Amino acid sequence: MHTAAGVWRWRHNPLRRTTDLVEAWAMLAAALLIALAAPAAGWMCGALANAALQESVRVQHQQRHLTTAVVVRTAPGPGPVVDPEVPSEHAARVRVVADWTAADGSRHTGAVTTTQRGVRPGDRFRMWTDERGLVVDRPMDTSTAGTHAAVAGVGAGAASVAIIEGGRRLVVRRLMQRRYARLDRDWARAGPDWGRTDAGN
Repeated sequence: MHTAAGVWRWRHNPLRRTTDLVEAWAMLAAALLIALAAPAAGWMCGALANAALQESVRVQHQQRHLTTAVVVRTAPGPGPVVDPEVPSEHAARVRVVADWTAADGSRHTGAVTTTQRGVRPGDRFRMWTDERGLVVDRPMDTSTAGTHAAVAGVGAGAASVAIIEGGRRLVVRRLMQRRYARLDRDWARAGPDWGRTDAGN
């Protein structure tokens, strides 16, 4: 409202310059775009991202299968692996050689990791495989997908605000350059007679 009032006040002000009016309209346009266009862009981006991510969740749950693996022995190599994407109490992953059966019925043996502590031969743990029995990551869940989509929407809205404000600042900078250029021209014309008695008469 303050910006709109400023534009209206400048309309008939005798001291108003054209650049003043352009600057006021640019400020009003930027305020309206930030209030209306930025939230719309954020909502649209979030909705599109959510649709894509939920489809990815659906596909992952179709293509990935939970199976039970049986520990054969501890795998040789360095100590436990820390996974930064899981809670701290389950972050340590131990390498083991295990047997498992794929969704198509084929049997597999290989080196995998598990969060189960103190594993011994014969212990069982759950893991995810694809349709061919290859070990894959746990499929994304709907809540995680929704969180990622919300972050994408907020980011798009913030980026829109930054672009709009950057455009407004660019317009104001150009206007200031025009004002200084005009002032320099006027000063150059008045300069030779500045301070003389009856100058300009």
